[in-house]
Amino acid sequence: MRKKAILITGASGEIGQALITSLSQMSPMPILTLDLHPVPQEFMSLCNHISGDILDHNLLARLVTEYDFEMIFHLAALLSTRSEFSPELAHQVNVDGTLALLQVAAEQSQRRGKPVRFIFPSSIAAYGMPNLATKERDRSVKEWQWNNPTTMYGCNKLYCEQLGIYYSKHYQQLSANKPVMLDFRSLRFPGLISAFTMPSGGTTDYGPEMLHAAAKGERYACFVREDSVLPFMAMPDAVTALLQLSAAPVESLNHLIYNVTSFSISASDFRDHVLRAFPQAQITFDPDWQRQGIVDSWPAELNDEAARRDWGWAPAYNLQRAFDEYLVPNIHRRYHR
Repeated sequence: MRKKAILITGASGEIGQALITSLSQMSPMPILTLDLHPVPQEFMSLCNHISGDILDHNLLARLVTEYDFEMIFHLAALLSTRSEFSPELAHQVNVDGTLALLQVAAEQSQRRGKPVRFIFPSSIAAYGMPNLATKERDRSVKEWQWNNPTTMYGCNKLYCEQLGIYYSKHYQQLSANKPVMLDFRSLRFPGLISAFTMPSGGTTDYGPEMLHAAAKGERYACFVREDSVLPFMAMPDAVTALLQLSAAPVESLNHLIYNVTSFSISASDFRDHVLRAFPQAQITFDPDWQRQGIVDSWPAELNDEAARRDWGWAPAYNLQRAFDEYLVPNIHRRYHR
């Protein structure tokens, strides 16, 4: 008999570690985690971890025979900067891996006659604005606007959103018997900032990199211009958003793709907040013009009115509280124990 479980892929990453902690406190259901890398030792008692590749079809087939997934949080991905250096690998991991897992969820939904809930973190990278004038004019972007990504990662995320919609609404649409569809839900995140895990290759990582370098007493050269503006969110709010969306009644959802955000800030203002906490920090600006072009194509703000209306989304951490109550105290403890 298959064991019921919640599956988290990419579990050793920034979001995954925070999600394991929160889910283990909220849900009595066993948590199965999958990642190429092991989760830190302190998480081993909270989950059943499998070290493996999302592209390993034999592994997925084995998991299907052993587990009945009530919910899947599919976090595994090759992030934006790394994806530009390895676009073919990015497509394999981000698209082929997602497609394989969607197929697993679709088949399990049909077999048990009940939808598997599939939660997919998407990204601000799904947007692509043509120039800075447009970015300033259309400052707060809604889900359906400017879906013209300029990066492989953004293309992957946008396409996987569409795959999720297909499997949730149209899979086997020519079949004589209408199948039970999976329940796909996606969040488009801004830049995420964690006090507990190091940045891991995202184009928005200049913010958290400033903080961690300052706390360690290291020089940091920011790879974007001082006037670059992007939206950000503290990691606890990202996990809250995932859990709130996963728990929302299906009848309350008017969309399958939702923006969520907390605060927007320029790189120079981010530096100033870091300097208030770490006055000795040495932060300069040395733009990498290729990465700068990517940042310039992403909106300055995300419009998250739909998430607020449909399932009560509201961030707990604005800019000041994120620094004062979450980032600075925890990062300081991390490096000055």
